[in-house]
Amino acid sequence: MSFKSGFVTIIGRPNVGKSTLINNLIGQKILIMSNKPQTTRNKIRTIYNGENVQIIFLDTPGIHKPKNKLGEQMVKSAQETLNEVDVIVFVVDNSKTIGAGDRYILEILKNVKTPVILAINKIDIISPEDFKNIFDMYSKYEFISDIIGISAIKGTNTDKLLEIIISKLPEGPMYFPHDMITDQPERFIISEIIREKLLHNLHEEVPHGIAVDLNFVKKREDKDIIDIDATIFCEKNSHKSIIIGKNGRMIKKIGKSAREEIERLLGSKVYMELWVKVKKDWRDNENILRSLGYKE
Repeated sequence: MSFKSGFVTIIGRPNVGKSTLINNLIGQKILIMSNKPQTTRNKIRTIYNGENVQIIFLDTPGIHKPKNKLGEQMVKSAQETLNEVDVIVFVVDNSKTIGAGDRYILEILKNVKTPVILAINKIDIISPEDFKNIFDMYSKYEFISDIIGISAIKGTNTDKLLEIIISKLPEGPMYFPHDMITDQPERFIISEIIREKLLHNLHEEVPHGIAVDLNFVKKREDKDIIDIDATIFCEKNSHKSIIIGKNGRMIKKIGKSAREEIERLLGSKVYMELWVKVKKDWRDNENILRSLGYKE
């Protein structure tokens, strides 16, 4: 059999389940997940290796109207992939009407030559009648080649989505080793795990103004222990107080849950220190964005 390979970008509004879908397709958690919008900030490649096929998935930041330079960079990163890939998977949720955000993406997609698959997510919580209505709404767009209902969190129909994607891929080489599941460095994944725990534990207004910068990751020479030192940046003194918590309880809770997941990732004991610093308006500072890896 011929070998197929290609690049597939997953796009959609913030918080429609793009990262959850990719984790499901890959078969393990690589991308951080949160019920808060704009969790993904970088264009992240993950790799699916199947029999006679390799798919490089690009998880992109949710396309939204940006409010700062970080938001502008996130949206630019998402849009840049559309003409560079072999297949686009446009993920929408169970909304009964096409909102402004999805209409904006549809307007972009109608000028793109790449095949577009529409994945209607969260079908596990809607009726068949509601699904049919959503299906009919999007079927009017002729540039959408396929429409499928899925549940990214439960895995419903994700195997069928994978089959549709593979059918549209060209013959090609194996771009990455067969046992590789992401091209992101270990440092990036560690910092993302810490940021995920911040997202899970903090109030609504705090997470968008948070970034994590790893100062160092070092393995001790005499023991099977990895030392991690990281700085959490936030924009306000009041946010710093929330992150630290009363008597340091919140930062300890975040550190504990992050350390446990990082230990499973690295297969080693981890000693981690977290620091919290205020950098006002860092999301509009191009030098800081570049140093944190959000801007090339």
